[in-house]
Amino acid sequence: MARVKIALPDAFSFAATLPVRITDLNYGGHLGNDALLGILHEARVQFLAHLGAAEFDPATKLGFIMVDVAIEYKAEAFYGDTLTIDMAANDPGKYGFDIVYQVRNQAGKEITRAKTGMLCFDYNTHKLRVLPQELAGRLS
Repeated sequence: MARVKIALPDAFSFAATLPVRITDLNYGGHLGNDALLGILHEARVQFLAHLGAAEFDPATKLGFIMVDVAIEYKAEAFYGDTLTIDMAANDPGKYGFDIVYQVRNQAGKEITRAKTGMLCFDYNTHKLRVLPQELAGRLS
């Protein structure tokens, strides 16, 4: 069976630090896949803010929509762990870009690699919009 493999960039441009909360655990006693997606979401919002962008602007109703996600699990994370989520933008295109993530625990052990595809989206019209030039410049 083929497995998801996510290539990491040579360098990351931003890092977020988030704890594993008790509510993030699954019945196996470790970080659940659904909670991991929420942690990536929080980290992504921080990354976009660092780039001067918002995932969603309620005033203009412009933002981004996640169109795909891939997650490669490497190790378990547990309650009390502090996760560092390193992020970089990758593969910019006409309408969006990918974000690549590497998640490590406080000991530096790799927990996860992930990639999300983000497209610029106009929630007024429910259609894609072109990636703003100024943001495209900050992505590289």
